[in-house]
Amino acid sequence: MEAAETRGTELGRYLKARRAQVRPEDVGLPVGGSLRRTPGLRREELAVLAGMSVDYYIRLERGRETNPSPAVLDALGRALRLSGDGYERLHELAELASGRSSELRAGPQDAVRDSVLRMLESVHPLPAYVVNRCNRVLAANRPGRRLMPGLWDWPEEQRNVTRYLFLHPVGRTLYEQWEETVALSVAHLRAVAGADPGHAELTALVGELVVKSPEFARIWERYDVDERGGGQKSFRHPKVGPMTLTYEVMRLARTDGQRLVVYQASPGTADERAMLRLDSPRARPEPALQNPSEPAAEPCPTSVRPGAHASAT
Repeated sequence: MEAAETRGTELGRYLKARRAQVRPEDVGLPVGGSLRRTPGLRREELAVLAGMSVDYYIRLERGRETNPSPAVLDALGRALRLSGDGYERLHELAELASGRSSELRAGPQDAVRDSVLRMLESVHPLPAYVVNRCNRVLAANRPGRRLMPGLWDWPEEQRNVTRYLFLHPVGRTLYEQWEETVALSVAHLRAVAGADPGHAELTALVGELVVKSPEFARIWERYDVDERGGGQKSFRHPKVGPMTLTYEVMRLARTDGQRLVVYQASPGTADERAMLRLDSPRARPEPALQNPSEPAAEPCPTSVRPGAHASAT
């Protein structure tokens, strides 16, 4: 396969995966009475919706056309009902296919700066940790480590949030909305793969999870992309009980995709009391019944040095 065609393969896979997500009725096409063998739109249907020849679209999807114009990409984006990250990913993959962006990047730099480690200390007792582009945890403060029980029993190179969600027994029960949580985690990895398909750590992680987790393989094939900057998660934590926390994700400048994740809860709520117990020497769930006129005793937060960061791979 020629180099240009190789670059176009990822763009073609993306188009095919997104085409399968769009139903004919979603775009005003008749469903018809015959059995459809193709999930989602047929190639010829998408070509008509995007205003291009079927032959040209087929060449795009097969990686043989590697230089679509911005107008063509916009038309495909509208036909595929893309927006936000999905729309941006289409243009990024087109740049990769055309050779305008580098196919491979230098290996990830996973050393966490001292200033970032001090930042983990400064947000204490809020749970916080730093992850690399592939969701591997590089550093955390004490409540951040305790937020995901069992993750720190794994060797440093295995401490990946996505791996934890799919393969660790606690990771599969920790989150109230597990399906939504794993879908977002996989969508982030898809975004990384689209921008850097040759990323060695990501390739190894995806290969492992596809083999070990049918759920991961199913979600990975949907080709959803999402790089969410924050949100809310509800936990069923085995040590401190149920809690719903908001979180913010902050990209760290001058790194290869490192992100700082910080959780918090509304002051004075049961969620905050549960979160603060993550920092208690003996974290226990709050009793189900208590006198609401008597505020729960708060543990005295103590400072802790964040976990040692992983070495660069």
